[in-house]
Amino acid sequence: MSFPLLTATAALPAVGAIATAAVPAARRSAAKWLALLVSLATLALAVTVLVRFDPDGDRYQLTESRAWIADFGVRYELGVDGIGVALIGLTALLIPFIILAGWHDADPLETKSSRWRPTQGFFALILAVEAMVIISFEATDVFLFYIFFEAMLIPMYFLIGGFGDRAHAGSDENASAQRSYAAVKFLLYNLVGGLIMLAAVIGLYVVAGNFSLQEIAEARANGTLDMATSTERWLFLGFFFAFAVKAPLWPLHTWLPNAMGESTAPVAVLITAVVDKVGTFAMLRFCLGLFPGASKWATPVIVVLALISIIYGALLAVGQRDMKRLVAYASISHFGFIVLGIFAMTSQGQSGATLYMVNHGISTAALMLVAGFLISRRGSRLIADYGGVQKVAPVLAGTFLIGGLATLSLPGLAPFVSEFLVLVGAFARYPVAGIVATLGIVLAALYTLVLYQRTMTGPVKPEVSAMPDLRVRELLVVAPLIALLIGLGVYPKPLTELVNPAVKHTMSDVQQKDPEPEVEAAK
Repeated sequence: MSFPLLTATAALPAVGAIATAAVPAARRSAAKWLALLVSLATLALAVTVLVRFDPDGDRYQLTESRAWIADFGVRYELGVDGIGVALIGLTALLIPFIILAGWHDADPLETKSSRWRPTQGFFALILAVEAMVIISFEATDVFLFYIFFEAMLIPMYFLIGGFGDRAHAGSDENASAQRSYAAVKFLLYNLVGGLIMLAAVIGLYVVAGNFSLQEIAEARANGTLDMATSTERWLFLGFFFAFAVKAPLWPLHTWLPNAMGESTAPVAVLITAVVDKVGTFAMLRFCLGLFPGASKWATPVIVVLALISIIYGALLAVGQRDMKRLVAYASISHFGFIVLGIFAMTSQGQSGATLYMVNHGISTAALMLVAGFLISRRGSRLIADYGGVQKVAPVLAGTFLIGGLATLSLPGLAPFVSEFLVLVGAFARYPVAGIVATLGIVLAALYTLVLYQRTMTGPVKPEVSAMPDLRVRELLVVAPLIALLIGLGVYPKPLTELVNPAVKHTMSDVQQKDPEPEVEAAK
């Protein structure tokens, strides 16, 4: 029996989470180092998965299959395609940076009104989320996917509600109330989506007789599974609703600004750069793979929702006074681009959407973590409380600028390639949608450059005059992310070669071909 590499990649952070939580309370530093080492070991396993994966080989590779709940047709089935491998790599890459960036975020507070903050629990919860996200990218059994899709809500709830942002305006009681509200809102929105999906999962089993993604796809292909059109559409809506909440897509997005605003910067990155990617990934794997006809039927409405997300998120980002909420609304706009690329039903759009998931994760991590370092120095999330930072902390300001330029998809940085492919794919099938989506680029330039101008340029405010520049630990977090943004912006070929074959399979699932270019005959 071959080594279960996919299981090991998900199990290692799960075991690490248990071990980290078990570290004695007096050994907080040991818990931090243990969590960091586990995350690095998980990254090594993810790299091994990447090396062993053959983009031109079978659709699902490194597969594992074991009987689990035989009476209900549930199996422990894992397998990865190029899209899953790319997102596993993103997750494993970001977690060490998240842990390093949050090194002191769960240290006990020295205030008389503070409550106990278990450092070990903070890092254990991060590793638990990593384990659940990775296995979600690997699961090819629908029921197995559903379990971890929902289970990751529990550690995220405690990370948001129990380890909130310390730079909160107002009293400690008000800050605690805001954190609790954000955590409960996050949980309720996602639970409602998950319960609707559960009904659809049960309905799928009634129709198909099993939960295996590959078996259901094969049955559809050879005609042994005859799913009524109305049934397929209802099941699709059940799955899509849950994924649209997680993504998040307008109008199911309102939990995200609260959750990111009240979280520490590393947890905010965990939400939008890691956890939310499960929603858009699942649209590709499950919505398009299981319900191709319904996916095409719903495409016009979903494209409209994606466009609203793009413009709405960008407009609200322009008007934000809170730095972290600005990044949250910008992310809503970016997720609109991802959903637009997926449902443009073109190979360029879906390749761009997959690259966008990876590149958005890196760029948002860079911008949000640097913003977190800035906020920790000043003790405020309000943009108006800053000014002239580039004169006293030039390295911090420079990395903040690069992260911001990546957010607006500047050519030469990784997100540009993704956004360009999404727009090309959208123009090919829905020209009007492509034109509307380009407005999001203009608005992104506006909110990013205004944010930089108001915080980093101008006269030095007295409150920031003694602000220190980035420290060694902070540079170790930011420098690799900046290098990746530049490297993948200049040379994206490794990522495109990884995901393009998987995109071809997805296009085949929905029986779509790229539109032929309209070329006028030469006179």
